[in-house]
Amino acid sequence: MLLRLSLGLPALIAAASASAFSAPTAPADPAAPQRFHLTARAGEIDSRARAHPGIDFVFNDMDGKPQDIEHAVVDTRVVPRGRLVIWLMGYNAPLFERLGDYGLHAIQVHYANKWFGLIPPTARDDGTSLGKMRLEAATGEDFSPLAALPRPDGLMERAFQFVRHLGRIHLQGNWQQFIAADGAGLRWDLVTLAGASHGATTATRLAVHLRVDRVVALYGPRDQLESWQGFPSATPADRIFGFSHVLDDGWTGDHYCRSWQMLGLHRYGPIVDVDHVAPPYGNTRRLTTAFNVKGDATRAHNSGHARQQLRQKRRR
Repeated sequence: MLLRLSLGLPALIAAASASAFSAPTAPADPAAPQRFHLTARAGEIDSRARAHPGIDFVFNDMDGKPQDIEHAVVDTRVVPRGRLVIWLMGYNAPLFERLGDYGLHAIQVHYANKWFGLIPPTARDDGTSLGKMRLEAATGEDFSPLAALPRPDGLMERAFQFVRHLGRIHLQGNWQQFIAADGAGLRWDLVTLAGASHGATTATRLAVHLRVDRVVALYGPRDQLESWQGFPSATPADRIFGFSHVLDDGWTGDHYCRSWQMLGLHRYGPIVDVDHVAPPYGNTRRLTTAFNVKGDATRAHNSGHARQQLRQKRRR
């Protein structure tokens, strides 16, 4: 049976795209069951962490605003599912509240994700460099000549250090369950990698390299000139779930559907329109929507936000 993270994918997307939220009022007793939102700075919880300004991977922007704040949410009022979601995009409160409602632990970590527009176009379009750079950003290992990220600055180690920090300061959240028995890393078999667009592509690239519990790829993966999607995958194809709007240019350009085919998702059911089929959508791994975005491809790429706006209007 699929987790609600996958079964409720359209609702998850709506939450991920919402732009406004109301913060919950915390109980008077900070130890009482509640939704906990915890933050820390990557540069403070791991003294080995370094900035890499050449790819805009920094601790503070030019105005001094912190860029390395990491976020975590767990709702101790809900029966826990024993799964950790790592969101490879910017922190989004409505999304994390929804994940907490599902009984999932969720974190967003500071990792190298602004390099795409900074690398040379010749490398970007050579058919191999994007996948290599994504893997270096995710692992902190030497996969790409375009960067030199040591392990402490890769997504994997940043995520581990953040969860270890949470395990020390927030015992009631039971974050320690996600630490491997040898204490050297995360239990990736309990991790869902999730992201949208650029984040969905990096999440899937890491999952091809490293076995994880599952992947939720919203509007992705892309990398339409690359072949890594067809590599033997450490994460089985039936653990990868994709979603797109049919007017998104990544869909009309055959980027996402190409990736889904190369990953082997077609072996687990047809492409299903969530507007006309009820969950669990035939347990397929490929979902689309034709939600009315007035023909706007940019809006289609953020179709969850449009859905959320419609729901809010209907509540008024």
